[in-house]
Amino acid sequence: MANFKLTISDKKGKSVSKEIKDKEANIFIGLHLGGEVDAAIAGLAGKLRITGGSDKSGIPMRADIYGSARKQVLISKGVGLKRVSDGQRKRRLMRGNTISEEIYQLNCSYDGEIKIEEAPPAENKA
Repeated sequence: MANFKLTISDKKGKSVSKEIKDKEANIFIGLHLGGEVDAAIAGLAGKLRITGGSDKSGIPMRADIYGSARKQVLISKGVGLKRVSDGQRKRRLMRGNTISEEIYQLNCSYDGEIKIEEAPPAENKA
C-alpha cells in the first residue's frame, strides 16, 4: 500500500501538508510530474498539479528523467544541484518523473487559495 505526504502550496505562498494513505494514494501511482489530480483528495475544490517530490532517502524527482528508477545523471543546473561554477557539471543520483510506491513526499501546486484555520486563542488561567 502506498502512503504519500502531500505538500500543497497556492499562488499566494501559503502551504499545507496532508498525509494520503491506501486507496486515495493509489490515484497518484503512475502519474508524471506536471500531471493534474482532483483536489478533493486533500479536501479542497479544484485541481492539484504535481510539481516535484522525493523518496524516503531524500533523492529528488527530476522531470527530464523518464521512469521511476534511481539514476546517476550528469547535470549542470536545475533540481538537485546547488552552487556550481560556470561550465561545471556534477554526477548526481536522481529519481525519474514517474510516481511509484517508493516516493515518500509529493509537492503540489493548487490553483485556488488555501484557507488556513487559525488556532483558538489560549485561555489564561491565573
